[in-house]
Amino acid sequence: MTDSRSRPDPIAYLDQVAASPPGRAYKRHVLDLLDLRPGQRVLDLGCGPGTDLAAMAGLVAPDGLVVGVDRDPVMLAEARARTARHRLIEIRGGDVHEPPLPDGSVDRARTDRVLQHVEDPSRVLAEFRRVARPGGRIVLAEPDWEGLLIDSREPAVGRELTRFIATERVRNGTVGRGLTRLCAEAGLGVRAVVTVAPVYRDFDTADQVFGLRRNVARAIDAGYLDADAERWIEGVAAGPFLATALLFLVAAEVLT
Repeated sequence: MTDSRSRPDPIAYLDQVAASPPGRAYKRHVLDLLDLRPGQRVLDLGCGPGTDLAAMAGLVAPDGLVVGVDRDPVMLAEARARTARHRLIEIRGGDVHEPPLPDGSVDRARTDRVLQHVEDPSRVLAEFRRVARPGGRIVLAEPDWEGLLIDSREPAVGRELTRFIATERVRNGTVGRGLTRLCAEAGLGVRAVVTVAPVYRDFDTADQVFGLRRNVARAIDAGYLDADAERWIEGVAAGPFLATALLFLVAAEVLT
């Protein structure tokens, strides 16, 4: 097995996920749940390279505004380059725990696979409540990594790989299932909960999205799997292949 533990280019990775059929499908669902309308002010918490800003801006035109916030200088530079000619989009540097917006200034907000990585998801939701206007809505799209399932004749190996990813590779590996509780604790009213479980039948696509080979190598190094897992992942790659993962979409509103 090729030993590739290095992370892929983060911008290319986000673009690949967004362009994949499962990525396009869940992002359309997020937009539906946001219920964007002309004139609204929208906050994208952790906007990354700005992949989804233009789509949101189109829905709040002609006089709305979409504000993307991210703390990564590389992501910010790319987002600014991609949206430089779009008058309804602003890019601001800042931490999602302390978004640089005044109180009561946004109608809508979203996070897309961001809370899994942050230090304190509860604080991010508290900040949304601060910056939201009465009745403001947030849509959260977050995975639950214990819902990563890989078919094989040795399911115990797949379970250990999933456990490794959920425990060691992602800061908040099970945040997806906790979104409704976190929203309630932040004083938000949950309006909708949807689960999405895209099916992958092509190994190379799933390997790009989940980093299967590199995470097998890391799990071996960490003692979650033994060296025989190299044979296992190559057998899985040879097919027939099937994998799925669980993503939670939650829409919540500031109670009035």
